[in-house]
Amino acid sequence: MKPSANNSLRARAEAFQALHQRSGIFIAPNPWDAGSARVLESLGFKALATTSAGLAFSLGKPDGHAAVTREETLQNVRDIINATALPVAADLENGYGDDPSVCAETILLAAKAGLAGGSIEDATGKPDDPIYPFDLAVARVKAAVAAARTLPYPFTLTARAENLIYGRPDLKDTIKRLEAFADAGADVLFAPGLKTPEEITAVVKAVAPRPVNVVMGLSGGNFSLQQLEDLGVKRVSLGSSLIRAAYGAMFRAAEEILHKGTFAYAEEAKPYGEINTLLSEY
Repeated sequence: MKPSANNSLRARAEAFQALHQRSGIFIAPNPWDAGSARVLESLGFKALATTSAGLAFSLGKPDGHAAVTREETLQNVRDIINATALPVAADLENGYGDDPSVCAETILLAAKAGLAGGSIEDATGKPDDPIYPFDLAVARVKAAVAAARTLPYPFTLTARAENLIYGRPDLKDTIKRLEAFADAGADVLFAPGLKTPEEITAVVKAVAPRPVNVVMGLSGGNFSLQQLEDLGVKRVSLGSSLIRAAYGAMFRAAEEILHKGTFAYAEEAKPYGEINTLLSEY
């Protein structure tokens, strides 16, 4: 569906908000560029979310704080928004700065770029001190929420607690942070790295009735969509798993050519005409 004047930012933002308020679970897959966004839209997904790792990989960079600049992220956001009529939320990493005021500024710039929502995480990007102290982490979310509430449309703010993917398997502290982020006004709560039904249930109950996002496609914690819905999860994201799946196919194809001298990979490739036709519709 080609973007049009009828798909205003307000309409997209309200549609994104409604997905979190209606009954049932939904998936917000993670494109890394305009083309992948169009493919996902054509398949019937109702919302999209960007991926910091996907963008970094597409730029030939490793994922990690400061590897991709805020402006590079916002340009990627604009490209994806212009390619689709769906609401788009963004992985805004740690807000591109330590100070709460920088988080607030990033939210306002994200809104100016046309986003329906975005996430702020409590990871510092410093290997020796990967997670912000509790009080600073909460202050950063409060600042982001305050900025979002100045906007003339419902910007859906997701607050992320990153302990579990940074070598800090402290579920108690993770839940404490998520509860504080919810109290600070975050619309959605997210702790990447939850691996068991018990962990997911504990998070869902702790922040209820606020919706919880869970990421699938990481190693460990492989659940079906129905299982996640039964556990009370509202939104599922895919992180970098789609671009890694695409790179996996490319690696296998290139290795076949290099090591076997054959080209059987082409039999499983999406036909040129199908892709060309799809993109010609925009």
